[in-house]
Amino acid sequence: MASTKPGVRVAIYGCGSWANRTHIPNLLKLGGVEIVAICDANLPALQSTAERFNISRTYQDGHEMLDNEEIDALYSVVPAYARTDVEATAAAKGVHLFSEKPQALTMQVARKIDNAIRQSGVISTVCFRERYRPIFQEARKRLEDKQIVHVRFQSISGLPTPPPEDQQDSWWFHMDKSGGQALDWGVHATDYARFMTGLDVVRAQAFYCERPSYHNPLSSVFNYCFSNGATMNITFVSATPADVGDEPWFTIFYEGGHLAVYRYDRIDVNGETVYQAEEFDPWFEQDRVFIEAVRTGDSSDLLNDYHDGLFSLAPVLAGWESARRNGECVDVAAFMADETQ
Repeated sequence: MASTKPGVRVAIYGCGSWANRTHIPNLLKLGGVEIVAICDANLPALQSTAERFNISRTYQDGHEMLDNEEIDALYSVVPAYARTDVEATAAAKGVHLFSEKPQALTMQVARKIDNAIRQSGVISTVCFRERYRPIFQEARKRLEDKQIVHVRFQSISGLPTPPPEDQQDSWWFHMDKSGGQALDWGVHATDYARFMTGLDVVRAQAFYCERPSYHNPLSSVFNYCFSNGATMNITFVSATPADVGDEPWFTIFYEGGHLAVYRYDRIDVNGETVYQAEEFDPWFEQDRVFIEAVRTGDSSDLLNDYHDGLFSLAPVLAGWESARRNGECVDVAAFMADETQ
C-alpha cells in the first residue's frame, strides 16, 4: 500500500561522504521523502552522487538551487568553512534546516543562520546524533539528580599521517579550514557533555601542540568552566599507535561518585558496569525524527535545534581563539555576542 503521509521534498547541499554514506540512504529508506535536487561545488562529487542515487536535478551553486526548486527541507552537509549564507537564505524562504556539525567556523556566520531561523520560525536541528543513542540517554538519566564536579573526555590515536597524493589539497588537511579533531569531534564532546549533565559552558581555554612536520596538531586540550562552577577537560592526543587499554571516552565526576561512558559500549558507575549497549543507528533515528517533524510541523521529538547547537559550537570556537591568544581564558557569552567573531 502506498504511504498516506504527506510527502517531504528535500534538497541536499553538499555531496561528500556523510551525505553519501548516511543522510541520502537514510532518507531514501523513509516513506514519502523525495530528494528533488543536490548541490556541490565539486563537480565530480556532484556527478557521482547524482549517478549513484539517480538524482537528475543538480547544481553547483546553493542559491541557484534555492531559487529554482520547491523544497520543504534543506540538508546542509557542506564543511564548516564553506558555510556562508545559503542556510540563512533557505530559512528566510521558509525551508526547514538540518545542519551537519560543525555549523560554521565563525560565530558571525552561525548567528546569521540562527537569526534567520528564529525570525522565520522554521524547524531546525544540528546533527549531534549521539543524543539519540540510548547509551547517552541512559547516562543523562543517571546524572539528572547528581551534583556535577568535573567531566573528562579523551581521544587517543596514532601520529597524523601525510595526506594521500590525490588528497593533498583536501580541506581536511588544512587547519584553517578543518580545525582538526578539536573542532570536528570537540563539538561532539562538548555537546554530549552538555546533554548528559544539563550544564552550559561559561568559560573556555585551550592549548595546541603543533609541529611543522605534521599537518594536524599532535595534541590539543580544552579546559571549560560550566555554569554551576564544575570543570571539564577535553583532550585529543595523536601520538601513539599502542593500545592504551580499556579507557572510557567520558568520565563524569559528581559529589559522591563517578560515571564512565566507554565509547558506544557500556556505562560503569563507580567501577561497576550498569549498562551494556545494543546496536543502534543514531544517524537514521535523527533523520527519521527530523523528517517526521517537518511532515507534521511538530518538532517536540527533536533533541536540539539550531539555537541550542550554538552553545556546543561556541565553546570550541572560543577555545580555538584562546589557543591563538596563548591560552587566554575566554568568556563564552561575550564571545558569542562579539560582532568580530
